[in-house]
Parts: sequence; C-alpha cells; structure tokens
Amino acid sequence: LILPLIGLLEREGLQERARMVIGKAKAATTGRLLVIYLFLRQATSAAGLTSLGGHPQMVRPLVAPMAESAAELEAGGQITDDKRYRIRGMAAATDNIGLFFGEDIFIAIGSILVMIDFLRQAGIHVEPLELSVWAIPTAIAAFLIHGARLIVFDQRLKRTGAQPQSKASDEEGAQ
Repeated sequence: LILPLIGLLEREGLQERARMVIGKAKAATTGRLLVIYLFLRQATSAAGLTSLGGHPQMVRPLVAPMAESAAELEAGGQITDDKRYRIRGMAAATDNIGLFFGEDIFIAIGSILVMIDFLRQAGIHVEPLELSVWAIPTAIAAFLIHGARLIVFDQRLKRTGAQPQSKASDEEGAQ
C-alpha cells in the first residue's frame, strides 16, 4: 500500500513541499541534511523500525528533493544534472548505510539470528544481546566515516557553485 500512497502524495506536490521546507531553513546544507537523515535512519533501525525509511518511502519523495533544494540554495541557482544525480546517489547511499549498520543493534533482526545460529553450529555460544552490543562500535564508526564523507561532499558542492542560466534551459523549463 505504501507505493500507491507515495505516488498519490507526489502527484499532489510532496516533493515541492519538501523543497519549500528546506528553502525556509537558512542553515540547511546538503551535507548537514544527509547527516541528520543518517542519524535518524541508524537510530530507527537500531530500534527495530527498519521500514520507516527506504528508497521509495523516504529517499525519492523527501530526502533527495530536500538535499537538492539545499544545494540550489547554497549555489544561488540551478545545479547541474551531474550534481543532481550525485546528490540523489549520496541520499540513497546514506539510507543504505544507516539501515545496514543500524539494524544489527536490534537483537530480534534476522541477521543477528542468522549469525547466532551460524556461531552455534561452529560451537560458539553467544547471546543475541552480546552480538548486538558488539554491533554498536561498528555503527558508530560507520556514522563517523559516512558523516565525514557527507561533509566533504558538501564542501565539494560549495566549491563548484551554480549552473549559469541560459535561455534554452529557461524555455525547456517553461514547457
């Protein structure tokens, strides 16, 4: 049911509303926005709420348009298609990293149960909580590493600036 709902919301202007929200936030940058999303994605995944985010539910309709809008505000105009696709890719990567490294902290997730079963077959007896506790340093390291990547990505976007407006692109936008 989520895909038809997202389609309906997009038809009614969800992406435009997301862009407007970011347009009002003066301190918002692409990197900062994605770091916040990374934190939220890891935190909700660690709590077992893995289906709250995702590419069709959050990245495409909300996170990517908000990140693109932040980049446009910073650049003072339109951004190139190359930058737009890079931002979308980084938003998708942020969702993947947040989910992958956050979900192993939750003790009742399938991956923890598979690891415990594998270890038991090898003669190593581990409790789910012990394995989950060992996932915390990995999740923190993933957050710090990807967070640093997002800040560097943000700085690269700032250095390259805006795309100059041309009459051809204005005419295409009007159609």
